[in-house]
Amino acid sequence: MRAKIYVFLFSLLFLPAFSAIRLPKLVSNNMMLQRDVPAKIWGWAAPNERVTLTFLNRNYTATADRSGNWMITLPAQEAGVTASITLKASNTVVINNVLFGDVWLCSGQSNMETPVSRLMTKYRDEINSFSSSSIRYVKIPLVYNFHQPQTDVPDCKWTDLTPVSVQNFSGVAYFYARYLLEQTGIPQGVINSSVGGSPAEAWISEDYLQEFPVLANAKHIYESDEYVKEIKKFSAMPYQFWEEVADRQDKGLNDTVKWYSPDCDFSGWDETELMGMEWRRNGMRVQNGIIWFNREIELPDSLENVEGMIYMGRIVDADSVYINGICVGTTEYQYPPRNYAIPANVLKAGRNVVTVRLVSYRGLPEFVRGKSYKMVINNNEINLTGNWKFKVGTIMPAVQGSGATLQYQPAGLFNSMIAPLQNFAIKGFVWYQGESNTEDYDIYYDLMTSLITNWRAVWGTEKPFYFVQLPNFMSASVVQQFSAWAETRDIQFRLSKDVPHTGMAVTIDVGEWNDIHPINKKDVGIRLALHALKNLYGKEIVAEGPIFESAKTDGDKVILSFKKGTDSLQQVSDLRGFTIANENGYFLWADAKIEGNTVIVWNNEIKTPKFVRYGWADNPDGANLYNVQGLPASPFRIVLPEPLLHERDDIIATNSNRVPNPVRVGNVDEIQP
Repeated sequence: MRAKIYVFLFSLLFLPAFSAIRLPKLVSNNMMLQRDVPAKIWGWAAPNERVTLTFLNRNYTATADRSGNWMITLPAQEAGVTASITLKASNTVVINNVLFGDVWLCSGQSNMETPVSRLMTKYRDEINSFSSSSIRYVKIPLVYNFHQPQTDVPDCKWTDLTPVSVQNFSGVAYFYARYLLEQTGIPQGVINSSVGGSPAEAWISEDYLQEFPVLANAKHIYESDEYVKEIKKFSAMPYQFWEEVADRQDKGLNDTVKWYSPDCDFSGWDETELMGMEWRRNGMRVQNGIIWFNREIELPDSLENVEGMIYMGRIVDADSVYINGICVGTTEYQYPPRNYAIPANVLKAGRNVVTVRLVSYRGLPEFVRGKSYKMVINNNEINLTGNWKFKVGTIMPAVQGSGATLQYQPAGLFNSMIAPLQNFAIKGFVWYQGESNTEDYDIYYDLMTSLITNWRAVWGTEKPFYFVQLPNFMSASVVQQFSAWAETRDIQFRLSKDVPHTGMAVTIDVGEWNDIHPINKKDVGIRLALHALKNLYGKEIVAEGPIFESAKTDGDKVILSFKKGTDSLQQVSDLRGFTIANENGYFLWADAKIEGNTVIVWNNEIKTPKFVRYGWADNPDGANLYNVQGLPASPFRIVLPEPLLHERDDIIATNSNRVPNPVRVGNVDEIQP
């Protein structure tokens, strides 16, 4: 008997790894497959097991290899074909509601990841009134690996577009896919594989990082599982213990009457303007810790128990908002807009108490200027800016250290969020990233060239790569001698001209000075889609704003010309956004005017112009060079060559002789998402 048991246990060691069909997470119900090309369906089964696939009344077979891998290739299908797929081996798997159309891999950092739910204040009616089973979407969950490319992603599911499901769609991808569907009638699918704050190098494979030794070696460091484990273990501790102490010491949470209660006595609290400075500092020191704010509002009987919304802009760093003692919303970090729903049982006739518990971990706390602070109830708006009462719950030291950002390390996201997708046929790539690389802009051109080449190699063809140029951000400026954001935009502009089958959406006019996540994602999506419509779908349209092509001098004036087809300039009486410098490289504001299809730039103090810039600032104030199609010009810079004595009035410069800024004066704070 004992011998039989040993034989049985020994046989268990040799059971196949997969005893039934298992599919990758991306191959699932409601998925979209790329039209007009063969479509791969793959997965795992028992070694040497025969797998039969039924599709459109035809059978296809494959035999799993010794490791259990199998793949079946379906013939190309036209756009709009809808069918189910049945797989049989030792078990049966059915994939329902499969649609053929154009599939886009959308990636990048937080501005690609930003969901439609954050955009509802601007686009609510437009979004709620549209649904379509011809748009399919899947979000790849965050995961990273520093060892090797992976074969699958975590659990995720495809969904078609409804007023409910759309809330989780990427805002940029939503408007991109919707515009393409409306213009072409071809179903559009989106695979959103993006991670907030991620730098470009996290999305590049180890092989393509070899020309960047520092990054390649950084990747090797994180190959140590022990090191990664220790980072994970200790990185959360500073915030964990900080919050435990803050909660324990916060008088607002520990008084007999909690400070969020409408029964609290607020009469002894100090008063401050919400955007003021007095509450932010303790003498000369930044005031980190817990600060409470209180405001009372009066409501008529008609608004009692009515649902509403409270908008508290953006708050640095975290917050909880209470109305009449009930918490209506909490946000744990500074970037999301504070748009909180007010349930029906919260508001009262007469006195209502609004309380904000602000948590400041480090740096200067604030209610960000320029955002909406209001309550909206049945189309009644109540302004919440102005004076509030405040009181410090407890003062804390700034948090030391920061949370782990392992997902930002080289190759980690490529291995886990790009490589597993390679069998899935796609139409092309859509990319929105750059903010996290502005400090290292000097290598960004090479990084992005490697990334594009890398991804195209993974899919085996030179697929189109459409991307977003950085928008305007931070304090507005007319003249800025140095800007890392402008340098990065210039690199992105060069990429769009140098790398074949790319297209860039200029967004210098749709950013927000006080928000690294601007809410206008519609123009971004449409401007990206214009490149696809022109270059892939054969539409005879203009897809770009004015593209600088050449310049010549006429005395102390510089005459700029633009690429034919983009040069029907929109006439404006006050053309802005230009700066000019002589050989010393110190830039001054420039006059500019449009004459026909050219722009003339000058400054009466500059007799021999050497350098001209357009839109060259973090947030170029009022830059307004557009073509008649309403598309903005990309920021650019030119260097005029030294004139020969006999040809001073006919000096030609082109966009091929841009050089690094000759003078680097100061720097700006780089703000990362």
